[in-house]
Order: sequence, then C-alpha cells, then structure tokens
Amino acid sequence: MSPELQYFDIILFALIAVFLILRLRSVLGRKTGNEKQGPTDIYGRRTRDDANGVSPRDNSGAQGSDNVYRLPDSHKGNAADNSVSNPALTQIQLADGSFSQQEFLNGARMAFEMIVESFAKGDKDTLNSLLSPEVYKNFSSAIDARATSNEHEETTLVGIKSAVIDDANIEGRTAYITVKFVSEEVSIVRNQAGDIISGDPNEVIEAEDLWTFARNLESSDPNWLLVATETPDNEG
Repeated sequence: MSPELQYFDIILFALIAVFLILRLRSVLGRKTGNEKQGPTDIYGRRTRDDANGVSPRDNSGAQGSDNVYRLPDSHKGNAADNSVSNPALTQIQLADGSFSQQEFLNGARMAFEMIVESFAKGDKDTLNSLLSPEVYKNFSSAIDARATSNEHEETTLVGIKSAVIDDANIEGRTAYITVKFVSEEVSIVRNQAGDIISGDPNEVIEAEDLWTFARNLESSDPNWLLVATETPDNEG
C-alpha cells in the first residue's frame, strides 16, 4: 500500500473516531427518563429541587440523604388488584371477618391525610399512633431537624384524587397491604424570616405515593400502621 493511501486511511479512521465520540457524548448527555433517581424526601419522593436540576434538598435539611424507610423485599408479595380473588387479600379476610377492602381504603385515606398534616404541623403524638417504630423514628428526626433549620417546608394537602390497593402480602401472622395514593398538594419553602424561597403557594402539585400498612392479624388492635413509604416506579 502506498504512503498516500496509508495517510488517507489514518485521516479517515480519525474522522470516524471523532464522529463516534461526538455521537456517544450526545447520547450520554441526554436525559432519557431512566436515570438513577436523586435524593428522596420523608415520603420517598424525589425532592422538587433535585427534579428541577437544582441542588438536592430533603426534609431533614441534610444534603443527599434519604429519610425514607422502605419495606424489605422479603415482605413484598405479587401485585394485587382490588378484588377478593387475590390470595393474600382472601387470607386476610378469612383471618379477620371484619376486614373489608373498601373500609380499609377509607381508613387508609384518613391515615394519609392525618400523617401528611401531622408531619407538616410537627405533631409527633399523632404520628406515633399511626406509624411503625422505624417510620416514626425517621419522621420524628426530620421534624427535629426542620425545627433547627434556617428553612421551613410547608406542605398542604389539597385532596386525594385516588387510593387503590397495589400490593398485598402475608408473612407469618402479619399482613401487609400497599396502597397507591394520587394526591394534590401545595408545597413551599420559607426562610427564617418567613419569606418564600421555593415553591408557589398557588401551584397545586400532583404526587404519587406507595404506602405500605401492616397489622398483626392475631392482635386485638384493629389499627393498621404505616411501615413503609416509596414512590411508584413509572419507568417502562
């Protein structure tokens, strides 16, 4: 092969390499919606600042931390619908003759409202009666951190658009039911002087949450406790 052809081949391969690098950078630098989620707030949601490309912030005031308590995978069952044909829901009804899916959902909606509002107000007593020890510890710590922070987050629950059973499982004598909530909320952040530094008091935000409630079916206490919070995986 002549030196001229070899020189031409080198230039050609170099141009191809540059083209491939530019193409690779354009793909890697583009948001596809499948990126790893950033820090989450006390409910397991991505923080609003992080979602908007601003510095991450959570309810504890610590950068990049994760306050949410998630249910271990070993406790999770298969997806459930809202009919008694689901094996876990059927077992719950057999173990507890007073169990009704609709009444459970009504109670779950009330618990959702009470927990969101109590956390916003810093009402630990009410939270303690509705949360498992692990979840209460995280909520309580977030309330304490918020009280000493220079920023104060205010969340107002406008209403719950829907609440449906998403998952159900029984392990031993403990029943777990996960409810998917779609709610409308107003969230703002104020500084120490009371000025709004983030959010819009006139903007209603739609939020989706998966909350898992648990109850020992042998217990005489009919109440279900919140044992885990997370955000639905909407990818794919």
